[in-house]
Amino acid sequence: MSVEATAIVVSVVLAFVGYVVKYANDLRLAQRKDRLERVSRQLSDLYGPLFALSAASGRLWSEFTRLHSTPGESAFWSRRGPPTTEQTDAWRLWMTTVFMPLNVEMRNAVVDHADLLREPNELPRCLLDLCAHVAGYEIVLARWQSGNFNPTDFRDNTSVINFPADELARYAAAAYLDLKREQSMLLRWGRVSATPPPPEESPSAA
Repeated sequence: MSVEATAIVVSVVLAFVGYVVKYANDLRLAQRKDRLERVSRQLSDLYGPLFALSAASGRLWSEFTRLHSTPGESAFWSRRGPPTTEQTDAWRLWMTTVFMPLNVEMRNAVVDHADLLREPNELPRCLLDLCAHVAGYEIVLARWQSGNFNPTDFRDNTSVINFPADELARYAAAAYLDLKREQSMLLRWGRVSATPPPPEESPSAA
């Protein structure tokens, strides 16, 4: 093979290798961009709201029980005796104006953005219980509005499904923190990839 032919073959091979490298790099950048966009949506539309709302709900529940629960009772609605009239009035007020709106926001985030769940083929139990809990309380609130309920009977004042407070708080916090770490890593990787190479030094004048 002549020198000219060899040079042509080498040039073609180098051009092909350069194309393959560029294609692989472009593909990797596109995949990173797509992943970053999804993670950002997971944080802004689903796991961020879940984390913030569940934390707020837990903080408010602690304050409510401090103010209105019977000392020594582990549950507001105890089987050993019904709450007082003042306690049940406070229960319905807080549930209607504080806890139910928070729970509905969390339920809506799950229902409206189920495509952003980290689990592709299942709904985590705590999220299923959250949705069922809200649906159960919608019946309770309708009963309160009608006036046809017993103010001291827990069956007329609570959902048939307990609120998954601890499980939901752990799930939301773990998912949020994991996704924040991944988002930071993707952003750092993107900044490194986007950094242009240093300029070549010009030859010094003779």
